Amino acid sequence: MASDTRLLSERFPRASAYHPDWVMAGISGGANSLWLTEWLSGALRLRPGMRVLDLGCGRGASSIFLHREFGVQVWATDLWFRASERLARIRDAGVEDGVFPIHADARSLPFATEFFDAIVSIDSFLYYGTDDLYLSYLARFLKPGGPVGIASVGLVREIDGVVPEHLRSWWEPSMACLHSASWWQRHWGRTGIVDIETADTMPDGWQVWLDWQKTACPANRTEIEALEADRGDHLGYVRVVGRRKADAKLEDPITSVPSEYTKQPLLRR
Repeated sequence: MASDTRLLSERFPRASAYHPDWVMAGISGGANSLWLTEWLSGALRLRPGMRVLDLGCGRGASSIFLHREFGVQVWATDLWFRASERLARIRDAGVEDGVFPIHADARSLPFATEFFDAIVSIDSFLYYGTDDLYLSYLARFLKPGGPVGIASVGLVREIDGVVPEHLRSWWEPSMACLHSASWWQRHWGRTGIVDIETADTMPDGWQVWLDWQKTACPANRTEIEALEADRGDHLGYVRVVGRRKADAKLEDPITSVPSEYTKQPLLRR
């Protein structure tokens, strides 16, 4: 019987140990979450016992991977996918003591300030993190000196003006959230909240993206053909890691403004 070579990659030895059926059963986005998590982990200093927020974790494959590979405790947090399904996957993986499923909106997180040693986000940060104020909100949950890292689909270089012809059949308005590593570096850097340690693009990331699509979603011809036509000119994977500055001033978010009504005359007499 021939061995199953799907999703085997010398570039991602840790992820290659996981069964392809298990990986694909945990699909929650357009990327192989284990490949991106392994790539991101190379720019982080994760140590056993650290408390890690996996923000926008989907079905939780990245959270299970982080716990198994690095011994960290992971709060697997997502809005779109049910926490109970995530828990079933966590239990089947035998990591219920170290991975905790949370159902929450990224803009309304139920955690104490400075609770986490590290925050990661795999292929989801682009949906909410482009907000100019979001990093300030998120950093409150991170200990001073702790890293926040993201890895996702993105752009090798920004598209200014008209979308290139070869991408138009695939492109839609929501893809305005796709950005380059240099865009994210500038976006985070100007806040003064973090020191940027890494902001780069995966070498031949378009090919990795294409390999995943051909294996996991072969019927998705529109995206496959866009990647084949682009060949890394615009599309790829981006990674950014910033470390919260110890002296960063973070304001508590305004959730309500106290007010008291005082009756006043409506019209001039």
